[in-house]
This record gives sequence, C-alpha cells and structure tokens, in this order.
Amino acid sequence: MEDNPYGDPPLPKEQPDTKTEPDSTPPAKNNEDVSLTKTVEKLGVMSLPKPDNKTFTLTIIGQIEGHLVLPPQNKTTKYEHIIPQLVAVEQSAQIEGALVILNTVGGDVEAGLAIAEMLNTLSKPTVSLVLGGGHSIGVVISCGCDYSFIAETATMTVHPIRLTGLVVGVSQVFDYLDKMQERIIDFVVRHSRISREKFKELMFNTGQLGRDIGTVLVGHEAVEIGLIDAVGGISSAVDKLRELVEQRKEE
Repeated sequence: MEDNPYGDPPLPKEQPDTKTEPDSTPPAKNNEDVSLTKTVEKLGVMSLPKPDNKTFTLTIIGQIEGHLVLPPQNKTTKYEHIIPQLVAVEQSAQIEGALVILNTVGGDVEAGLAIAEMLNTLSKPTVSLVLGGGHSIGVVISCGCDYSFIAETATMTVHPIRLTGLVVGVSQVFDYLDKMQERIIDFVVRHSRISREKFKELMFNTGQLGRDIGTVLVGHEAVEIGLIDAVGGISSAVDKLRELVEQRKEE
C-alpha cells in the first residue's frame, strides 16, 4: 500500500461500469419486410399476385404525353417510357405476348401513332382491351394490336384532329393537318374491319357532340361497325392472348 501523507486511506480506483443498458435501436428490416411495407403504403394490400413472366402487360392511362410536358396534375402516359419497354419485349426470349390495357382520353397524335406502329410491328401476339374509355388517338392504339376487346360499358370517341394554341392560317398548314389525319384514317382502316367511308362519317358527324364534331361509340357499337373485334373483359383478353401464342408456336 502506498504511503499517504495525510493519513487517510487511499481512494479506491474507479471500476468500469459493467451495467448494460437495453439497446433502443430497432432491428434491421430485411428486404422482404421493406418490400411489404412499400406495397401496403402504395396499394393498400399485403401482397400482389406474381405476374406471368411470359406475358407483358402495358397500361396506357390518362393522357398520352408527347413532345410537350403536361401539367403535373394531369395523369399521363409518357411515350418515351413506352417505346423502350416495347423494344425490350421484342428482344426478350422469355416474353411470348403482350396485353395492352387502355383507359385514355387520347393525347399527342404522333406519340400515339408511334406506339400503335410499334405494337403492330411486334413479332409476338398482342391483344388490346379498352376499359372506361379509349378516345381519340386511343382508337388507333387499340387497333394496332392483333386482336382488340372493349368492355361493355367502355366508350370510344372518334373525331378529327384538334389543335390548340397559335395556328398559322396558310395553305401549307392545312395540307399538313390533312396529311396527318389521312395517316390516322389509313392506319385504322388497314388494321380493323371498318371501311374508310364509315370511319370518316363517324369522324365528321355533327349530330352527337354539341360543341364539336365526332361520334361516341359504346361497347357493342364499336364492335358492330368493325372498329373493335369483340366485347369482353380481362378474362377474354387473357384467354385470346394465350390462344394467339399457341397458334404462333404451332406455326
């Protein structure tokens, strides 16, 4: 023991505190827990059925956005998102067919024509289904698939090309608009059962829309005139796509 000049006993050395406090850090979540949480937050359900890896589903919702960015409150389908997906479908060896679901008010004419042409030139079977509405350029996209369905309560609006904003009133502008409209008419007539005369009659009808010209078709009406192949829902569209895939394999 060391000498203490003050006569007091030496102070004891401090001992390290061996008590352990409970860990308040929450346990790390695994990837499955994180994925489940995001699914509940976004979709309100615990889990989703796994998609068929052999079938690609493309949804065209709201307004088709083209070269101009639409306001943020608009629900849009951007064509620059759609085109790479369709290229991937064509290049994929696993995907055997594509199902296209439409509920759109229309939108950019050239963007819609680009999507329709890509669907029409895919080497794999395609089936479209119009739910709610397939208006304006949505009519063209639905016709671009190998087979088309429309729900019984869904509608389609056929009308001539409309423009908003400044238009230069010269003959060249009107010639350009006429050529663009002919592109739409030619595509629809080639890829549906409707005649050119009937389609133009629907397009320039003045009796249905109070402040505009055109025609609104409901479900079976679109089928009767040959614009759409059949009335049906999701089960009919999926069954038809499987049938077309099997036919393609046999060929």
